[in-house]
Amino acid sequence: MTAQRIDGKALAKRVRAEVAERAQAFEQRFGRKPGLDVVLVGEDPASQVYVRSKERAASRAGLIGNVHRLPAETTNEQLLALVRTLAQDASVDGILVQLPLPKHLDETRVLDAIPPEKDVDGLTPHNLGLLTAGRKGLRACTPSGSMRMLKEIGFELEGKRALVIGRSLLVGKSIAFMLLEKNATVTLAHSRTQDLAGEVGRADLVVAAVGRPGLVRGEWLKPGAVVIDVGINRLEDGSLTGDVDFEGAVERASFITPVPGGVGPMTIAMLLSNAVDAAEAIEAAR
Repeated sequence: MTAQRIDGKALAKRVRAEVAERAQAFEQRFGRKPGLDVVLVGEDPASQVYVRSKERAASRAGLIGNVHRLPAETTNEQLLALVRTLAQDASVDGILVQLPLPKHLDETRVLDAIPPEKDVDGLTPHNLGLLTAGRKGLRACTPSGSMRMLKEIGFELEGKRALVIGRSLLVGKSIAFMLLEKNATVTLAHSRTQDLAGEVGRADLVVAAVGRPGLVRGEWLKPGAVVIDVGINRLEDGSLTGDVDFEGAVERASFITPVPGGVGPMTIAMLLSNAVDAAEAIEAAR
């Protein structure tokens, strides 16, 4: 068995085309483009790359993508003042604060200052609460993109065993609830989990999101399992790899996301989709 690769680039391209059509229809109806504002604090190289990609993608999809670049020495008060200004700006539909923030800043306070209706990252307590309650709301982009990929390959989740490795709010906990919504039987593994290999071997779906290169060995996988590798790790030679041993996994899995070119492109595509969702909901509430 050789696994089929789930092409995140190709799927993201289709999602961005869908977003562009929706953004155009929104502009024709309301006389303005959806507005997505990104706040970047400091000079973290990876964050700089991500933000540039988001800026370009927003423009191509017909959104107004503004980036607010602040110096690393920005204070909590200064950052909160900006977020609150954007919260009150009627032209801004989505607010994303690029994480991680410099260590002296209070990430919790900053995220709490984003209005739930403009929280395109899906990380405010309000939107996380809606997710756990199974209600409609803005949801985290990477888990949403992963779910779209599973839909794309026709993977029926109902009754399947799904293992999520990693319990971050950004990915692990969020996608666990999304999988539960689809009636999967979900196990959430983490750094204290005993017999991770055994958990992997029982799973029909493995979602790895811990940031440890090659953590999941290919021979652990149940034959025919589907693998969503969210991990993006840079090796000493500069190359990127995931949390799953790709060469081993491709011999046992039925479908697998490559790194790079898998989940990564879907994250930005779903961010744009969330921004249009937010714009439509805000206009509907006016």
